[in-house]
Amino acid sequence: MFFCVFPAHTGNIKHVADSHKTGEKKMKVLLVNGSPNKEGCTYTALCEIAGALKKNGIESEIFHIGTNPISGCMACISCFKSGKCAVNDCVNDFAAMTKTADGFIFGSPVHFASATGGLTSFMDRLFFSNMRRAFRGKPAAAIVSCRRGGATASFDQLNKYFSISQMPIVTSQYWNMVHGHTPEDVKKDLEGLQTMRALGNNMAWLLKCIQAGKESGVTLPEPEERIITNFIR
Repeated sequence: MFFCVFPAHTGNIKHVADSHKTGEKKMKVLLVNGSPNKEGCTYTALCEIAGALKKNGIESEIFHIGTNPISGCMACISCFKSGKCAVNDCVNDFAAMTKTADGFIFGSPVHFASATGGLTSFMDRLFFSNMRRAFRGKPAAAIVSCRRGGATASFDQLNKYFSISQMPIVTSQYWNMVHGHTPEDVKKDLEGLQTMRALGNNMAWLLKCIQAGKESGVTLPEPEERIITNFIR
């Protein structure tokens, strides 16, 4: 059973899987709803993933980026010094949550064969200001919802953020997409929903594998000092 929480500071809906009362820390996946619709098609797909995670003992939380305008990155580079974006909005709210999260799934409807403008700005600033601190080594995945076309282009766009941040990308039995114009349509996309459940199961499996590795003494590779090569000299 899922329950809804309406945090006063953002107005976003969060879905949290029931946790076991054992006192031990449960692994948690943050699910980002990049749609302007709080409970639309993207939300429906994310809920299917959350259900699969719950069955595997993994907690989850849906973070809705909302409908307020989200500024793009201004390239001020102040985040390199302060550790957070200079624009204090939902990006910094979410960045604070990433420190204790174990995995991430970002979802978006398809707008002109790409992710929404709001989610693109959100992820540009989030990953630029935060990827060296909280994302390395943590599994991630992208999902998209569309009425008809543009899904694979949007899916590829979102995966770029993970591959540049040294994040293992979790896959499913098909590319992570659902089809439908309304949530009711999405619920009829049985293959799409199964793809979401498989993604949730695979995320849970990888998280448990990583945890088992840590308990056996396997650590992240020691990073080399970063080399920056400009093509134009």
